[in-house]
Amino acid sequence: MSKWMKLSTVMLGISLIATACGGANNNNQPAATPGTGDNNVEKVELTAWAWNVNVGALNEAMTMYQKDHPNVSIKVEDIGRLDVYDKLSTGLAAGGSGLPDIVLVEDDRIQGYLEAFPKGFQNLSDKGFDAKADQFPAFKKELTSKDGKFYAFPFDAGPTGMFYRKDIFEKAGVDATKIETWDDFLAAGQTIKSKTGAYALPADKFKDDANFRMMMNELGVYYFDKDGNIDFNNPKVVQAMATLKKFGDADLVKDVNGWDGIVSATVDGSVATIPFGAWYYGTIIDQAKDTKGKWGVFLLPAFEKGGNRAANLGGSSWMLNADSERVDAAYGFMEYFSTTSAVQAVAMEKFGLFPSLQSTYSEPAFQADNEFFGGQKIWKLFGDEMANIPTPYYTKDYAMAMDEAVKAQAHVFMDKDPAKALKEAAERLADRTKRAVNNG
Repeated sequence: MSKWMKLSTVMLGISLIATACGGANNNNQPAATPGTGDNNVEKVELTAWAWNVNVGALNEAMTMYQKDHPNVSIKVEDIGRLDVYDKLSTGLAAGGSGLPDIVLVEDDRIQGYLEAFPKGFQNLSDKGFDAKADQFPAFKKELTSKDGKFYAFPFDAGPTGMFYRKDIFEKAGVDATKIETWDDFLAAGQTIKSKTGAYALPADKFKDDANFRMMMNELGVYYFDKDGNIDFNNPKVVQAMATLKKFGDADLVKDVNGWDGIVSATVDGSVATIPFGAWYYGTIIDQAKDTKGKWGVFLLPAFEKGGNRAANLGGSSWMLNADSERVDAAYGFMEYFSTTSAVQAVAMEKFGLFPSLQSTYSEPAFQADNEFFGGQKIWKLFGDEMANIPTPYYTKDYAMAMDEAVKAQAHVFMDKDPAKALKEAAERLADRTKRAVNNG
């Protein structure tokens, strides 16, 4: 899950819990696994590591699972996102010592863990997960697999959109439905700024590159290509950075300080749009309660008319400890959790976790009008987007790549040529990755 999910809260206004908790439409429940379904079988307590709202989602799912598997329970430790990774890395380096049965891992870290600890996680394909894989969008399947084998149960995702203030657009006389490309949005942003004073969008110019990542993903490129090669010099990567520079040059980007700065700009109306993952909905309804009815969402603008407008920002999946003595029971529960639409609908409604399971998009919650967003069917918009999201390719060097991309972005906002800034970033990243290999 993205770090931005920290302040996301319970979604409001959709009445699905009663149906979901009643077990309706649960056609994907797996056959009982040894140690899970028979009242005469020994009781099994699974252990898991997660953080924030994911803890509640897992516990809620277990409550539903226990209706048919009363001998299974779970103990979920909420130990914080970064603490999970510290403890996970330490345990894997020690051969699996002290690890839980189940652990939540953000999608941008999965490939790095699989590369560094190839025997640390259960091969889910060996347990039969391949038969369930087509229930998820292509990009999520690629992020959770390696060499054709699945190692993680796809969970939440972050389909992107432009959360926008309808009242600000209306005051400026701008029709959001007419915005199809980034050039359209640039022109609209200039009109909005001149007539209302609001910036087009926020960015932490010198510490985070979320807008750049969304733009790259939309173009089907990222820090690395499919083979793991540094891709900063790709013309499409340069195009994304150059487009962001246009907004900076036009003084349409409000420089904010981290997450708190984005939230403040959301609340005070100093920005007309916030490009983010679907999960940002929770922050808006929690932090900007007085703006109910003043919001709308449209897809990211395309780079050319008729071009792709789908991208993803954030998301996480569940992995199993390969050395667990309860791996069969853990697999049975997690297969149920990840492939049961009613369970995933509850995770979205109660905890704001946008599901990757495609069958969930036919649940009533995804067809409902959203009152806070003026009756717009925002969840249908995000659900329809999922199938078109290109895969962002991560490696174990993702953190270093992001660091260098942020430096390049900072230089570009200070008027350096995008191609030159990215070329220099690629050279720095190549040097750092080489030194990392040499150092062991």
